[in-house]
Amino acid sequence: MIIFGGVGDLSARKLLPALYMAHLHGNLPPHTRIIAIGRRDWTRDEYLAFMQKQSRPFVDSKAMDVQAWESFLAAFDYVNLDVSKAEDYVRLASSTRPGVQRVFYLATAPNLFASICDSLSAAGLVDQQSRVVLEKPLGHDLASAQAINTAVSQHFAENQIYRIDHYLGKETVQNLMVLRFGNAIFGPLWQAPYIKSVQITVAESVGVGSRAGFYDDTGAMRDMVQNHLLQLLCIVAMEPPVSLDPDAVRDEKLKVLRSLRPMTLTDIGRDTVRGQYKAGAIDGETVKGYLDETNVPQDSGTETFVALRAQINNWRWANVPFFLRTGKRLQKRQSEIVIEFSDLPFSIIPSGPRTGANRLIIKLQPEESIQLQMMAKEPGSGMHMQPVTLNLDLQQAFTARRAEAYERLLIDVIRGRLMHFMRRDELEAAWTWVEPILNGWKELGDTPRNYPAGTWGPAAASALVAREGMSWVEET
Repeated sequence: MIIFGGVGDLSARKLLPALYMAHLHGNLPPHTRIIAIGRRDWTRDEYLAFMQKQSRPFVDSKAMDVQAWESFLAAFDYVNLDVSKAEDYVRLASSTRPGVQRVFYLATAPNLFASICDSLSAAGLVDQQSRVVLEKPLGHDLASAQAINTAVSQHFAENQIYRIDHYLGKETVQNLMVLRFGNAIFGPLWQAPYIKSVQITVAESVGVGSRAGFYDDTGAMRDMVQNHLLQLLCIVAMEPPVSLDPDAVRDEKLKVLRSLRPMTLTDIGRDTVRGQYKAGAIDGETVKGYLDETNVPQDSGTETFVALRAQINNWRWANVPFFLRTGKRLQKRQSEIVIEFSDLPFSIIPSGPRTGANRLIIKLQPEESIQLQMMAKEPGSGMHMQPVTLNLDLQQAFTARRAEAYERLLIDVIRGRLMHFMRRDELEAAWTWVEPILNGWKELGDTPRNYPAGTWGPAAASALVAREGMSWVEET
C-alpha cells in the first residue's frame, strides 16, 4: 500500500490507526508493506517517530498491543517524493517489488489525482492488479469531477477505482441493507403513503479547526451533502437490488440520484437554507465564530450549515419529503436517519399524543442503535397512550468487535470488494443534482444566515419542516 499524503492529518488520525487495527486482527495479507509518501525530507526512523507521536494516540488504548505495534511499524517505509517530479516516481518504483499487488491511496488534494496517476503509470507502477483509492471531495463541481474521472480512467479500469466515502463503512449504514431487505416487517411499509417523511442529519459540534483553508473553498454543500448525505439518502430510498453484486447495488443507487427532482430558482429559495456559525458556547465553553477562525477571510460567504428539502420523483416516494441537514458547531455531534411513518387515517383512541408516534430512528454516531417508537397504553384505568421506544443497542446485541469505518473500507479495498464505494456515474449524478443549487445560490445572491454555535442552526431550518406541519426530531 502506497499512501500519498502519508504525513497529512487524514493519514495520522484515520488511515494509519485503521491499518494498525487491521494488522492487529490479522486482516492484512502476510508480508504487507506500507510506503508513506511525503514531501518532508525524512528518514524512515523520523517517519516512525511521527507515527508514534501523531497516530498512536488515535488508537484505542484497549487495542494497543506493544508487540503488534512494533511489528506494524516494521511494515513501513518512507519515501520523500515531489508529486510533480517524474524522476521521483522512478525512485519509488525502484523501492517496490515486482509482481505484487499495489494499492495507491491518494490522500491528497483532488487536483493532484490526475498528475499522480499519470506519473505512476509512466513509471511502470500500474498494472491489472493495481488499485487506486480516491479521497473526497472528488472535484469542485461536475466538470472537475468528470475531468478527474477521465484522467484516472486512462490508467485504471473502473473496477480498479475505489472512491471512498467513510460513511459507507459505518456498521449501521451497512446494516441498513439488512434492515430493509432482510426483514418482512418493513418491506410493505417502506414507501408512500405509509411513510410521511424522512430526515437525515449529520451534525458536528466541532468547528473547521485546521481545515479552514480547505473548508472555505468547499463549504458544507460540497463537503457533506454531495457525498455523505446523498449516499445515505440512496440507501434509504433505493429499490431492492437483484443481488449483492456491487454493480447491482450501485445501479439502484444511481436510479435514486437520477430521480431526484431538479431544483428551480424558486425551489432553491424556498427549500434550501444556508447558515454560518457565529460565536457561541459548546458544552459550556465559549467558542469563536467562523469568521474569526484562522485562515478564514473576514468577508467569507461560505456556508457551514445546510438544510434542504429534496423530492424523489418516482412511484415509491411520490410526495414524501426528504429533509437533509448538516452543519458545524451544532448543539451536539449526532448522525441519524429518521423514518417517520404516516398518521393513522382514523383512531378510536382519542387521548394521548400523536405527533411522532411511529418512527424508526437509525443512529449512526456517536452511538450506533436502531430505535422503533410506537404508542402503548399507560398503566392505570382508561385508554391513555404514551410513546415508548424499542431500542436495539448494537453494541450490546453483538459482542464481536466492530471495526471502525476506515478499517472496514481499507479491508474491502485489499479484498477487492467494491459495493461500498461510489461508481463514476453515481458521483457524476450527485454533482448533476447539487451543482444547480450551488449556482442558484450565487444567482439569487443568497448569503448564509448566522446561527450561534451550540444551537441547531438557523431558525429558517426549523421553518423549512414546520411549513409541512413537521419538526426536526430533537425539537419534538
